[in-house]
Amino acid sequence: MNKIIQIAFILLFSFSIQAQDKKAKDLLDQVTSKVKSYDNIVIDFKYSLNNSKENINQDSKGNVTLKNNQYVLNFMGITKIFDGKKTYTIVPEDEEITISSFNEKDDNAITPSKMLTFFNSGYRYTMADLQNIKGRKIQYIKLLPTNARDQRKEILLGIDVQTKHIYNLIEVGKKGTKTTLTVNSFKTNQPLSKNQFTFAESKYPNYYINKLD
Repeated sequence: MNKIIQIAFILLFSFSIQAQDKKAKDLLDQVTSKVKSYDNIVIDFKYSLNNSKENINQDSKGNVTLKNNQYVLNFMGITKIFDGKKTYTIVPEDEEITISSFNEKDDNAITPSKMLTFFNSGYRYTMADLQNIKGRKIQYIKLLPTNARDQRKEILLGIDVQTKHIYNLIEVGKKGTKTTLTVNSFKTNQPLSKNQFTFAESKYPNYYINKLD
């Protein structure tokens, strides 16, 4: 009898996990569909890095404008422009610009546009806590990297239940480092300049330009 109870419990537990995974996948699919429905997205965000063992606490703010796979990212005093073919990294402090081509075959190449849909491959996921944050219902999904060499222990992705937009992303490293990216403002279908994603060398007359290829 005990054996039958154990088998029944295992089956019930397995079914529960599968159902939970399906709920998580359905929610992630809704987030992906919502992101792809917009002509462009403008995000202001806060980035925090913490490691209590190393006594590290860093906070930074940034913003990114996205349209298809093009983007302009401003973060930690550096501007990155991707026009669909080349990436331009502008560092005012050093008066230097690095230009490199994007390799479409490189699956590991992470772009800001991928950050909104990165979860579609390479992870196992389950539903986590539902939290009320400043009057908003935020459903967390726990993502576990399937690559054993990944230095991240887990990722918690917070999704606004009403808008299906990403609210925040919490990465926990295997060595105790915790990074949190929180979306402060998520605007869509904004009026953008036709030159929004175009690099103009004439704006940087005294900069050293480093062409990697």
